[in-house]
Amino acid sequence: MSVCEDARSVQGDLVRLRRALHAEPELGLELPRTQDKVLATLDGLPLEVITTGNRLTSVTAVLRGSRPGPTVLLRADMDALPVAERAGLAYASRTEGVMHACGHDLHTSMLTGAAQLLSARRDELAGDVVFMFQPGEEGQDGAGHMLAEGVLDASGERPVAAYALHVTSAGHPNGMFATRRGPVLASSDSLRVTVRGAGGHGSMPHLANDPVPAACEMVTALQTFISRRFDPFDPVVLTVGAFHAGTASNVIPDEARFTATVRSFSASSHGRIKDGTVQLCRGIAAAHGLDVEVNFVEQYPLTVNDPAEAEFVADVVAEVHGEERFAWAPRPATGSEDFSRVLDEVPGAFVVLGACPPDRDLQQAPYNHSPLAVFDDRVLGDGAALYAELALRRLARAKAAPVC
Repeated sequence: MSVCEDARSVQGDLVRLRRALHAEPELGLELPRTQDKVLATLDGLPLEVITTGNRLTSVTAVLRGSRPGPTVLLRADMDALPVAERAGLAYASRTEGVMHACGHDLHTSMLTGAAQLLSARRDELAGDVVFMFQPGEEGQDGAGHMLAEGVLDASGERPVAAYALHVTSAGHPNGMFATRRGPVLASSDSLRVTVRGAGGHGSMPHLANDPVPAACEMVTALQTFISRRFDPFDPVVLTVGAFHAGTASNVIPDEARFTATVRSFSASSHGRIKDGTVQLCRGIAAAHGLDVEVNFVEQYPLTVNDPAEAEFVADVVAEVHGEERFAWAPRPATGSEDFSRVLDEVPGAFVVLGACPPDRDLQQAPYNHSPLAVFDDRVLGDGAALYAELALRRLARAKAAPVC
């Protein structure tokens, strides 16, 4: 049987696992129930090494091929989001205020499927496969923690390539794979600003030093800074998502605070936005005679696909699922990913898979992170098959490459 045929035969198992994960979502770096489900699914497979994390509930498993060769890494993230589900599913989250709104339950299930498919093909493997099941992608840098704990050395040598799949609940046609050469996702940083003045009575602002107007000025000036100082073809996105000041309409507060997310697509823009936002906020505070604390917190770096690995993914999708199931993404997405940590160390590719239910409007369906987001289980087998074929074919290609 082909890998795709085998994937179809385990589709039911993948659906059951995905729905069990969806019903019991967990947040951050500590996912004990999720980890238990993954370990139970891997139990009985001929995996030589299965390790769990020290600072997080990760799972790293290594499958040794029957013939010596290099290593390929396959990654799935496992954590959910602090979102109250409103999708109305029969298997909806039973954890109040927590939901698999980004499809990580599908990623985890697909990677366990790939482990099953590849385990059945050990005789075809010319090398080793590392399965990286990662908590904490949603802002806790789980990939960074796993790298620090040695995931890239799990097989005894560094991988020659690394791949990750990510589903979307809208925007991409159901079953369509997409990626691009070079930058594929933005870097993600956080700007945290606290403006301090002197409080007082709202009716007598001249006797106080009001931080609120200055903080508001900073918010609007930051948008002007973005639109007037950066090339629109090398975009930067800055969104102030939280602003806090005061307790009553007639009280001038001592301080005002706001936080923003900052996304950029090049090292040049990243450096300029970091320095420029700090200088701008300090300058406005000084002009108003206020103190300001500005912290630019670097979070996830730019996610950059290796061009050759992106081409390889395109070829494999075309051969395995058909040319009509692959599309080149015309531009990077403004989301970000800690798989960027892996791709900073290992050439590889981040690949998107459309999982919008076919009975929904592709452009109007709720997108990832929405409490109404719904993902189609029918893509699970195809995702598992692609994971497996990427590993099989990449190891075979490495084995066949001439030695210089």
